[in-house]
Amino acid sequence: MSPRAIVTDIEGTTSSIAFVAEVLFPYARAGLADFLRANPEAAAPVLAQVRVEAGAPDLDREGCIARLLAWHDADRKIGPLKTLQGMIWAEGYATGAFTGHVYPDAAAGLRRWHARGIPLYVYSSGSVAAQKLLFGHSDAGDLTPLFAGYFDTAIGAKRESGSYAAIARAIGVEPQAILFLSDVVEELDAAHKAGLSVILLARDGTATADRYPVASSFDAILPEEAA
Repeated sequence: MSPRAIVTDIEGTTSSIAFVAEVLFPYARAGLADFLRANPEAAAPVLAQVRVEAGAPDLDREGCIARLLAWHDADRKIGPLKTLQGMIWAEGYATGAFTGHVYPDAAAGLRRWHARGIPLYVYSSGSVAAQKLLFGHSDAGDLTPLFAGYFDTAIGAKRESGSYAAIARAIGVEPQAILFLSDVVEELDAAHKAGLSVILLARDGTATADRYPVASSFDAILPEEAA
């Protein structure tokens, strides 16, 4: 029987971890200072947030840039940095500097499940804005019409069961009728604890989880013949 909703992770699940680590993050870091200097109106609220987060109300623009670069290098999940990264990535996608990586089997699977009437949702540590950019400018074209909604860590941490219970409430589907897909066992543990069905994506063939079903691609998950 098909689930009443499917929630999917991004990195390592629909998309390559390397895309974020080797394309998105370096692009944002390289353009961070120039973007803030060239776009004072867009930069103003970001710089204001930096001063609040840093506890330094008198920090000038260059000081804010230095703080943002330090947060970037430390991979801090902090509001003004995520906001700024999203702005820079939007510019990169719009100019064609890159497209969002989505595995061909993932694009096919998402389209297959959408055609079967299964509502699809994204849950990622990246911001909702960044999620929409990736799927809206993907290698497979604009995939955003396939999704019914998006969740980021504003709803809770991905390794906490309460986050998945909150998602179930938000989409109005009982937890046991939701399928969650991820390459991270700890996330599956949290989702399973909340009552969701789960599948581990093991794209490199090395990840295992004796207690959960494992798939090497979306092709093996709710295939066409099971419709």
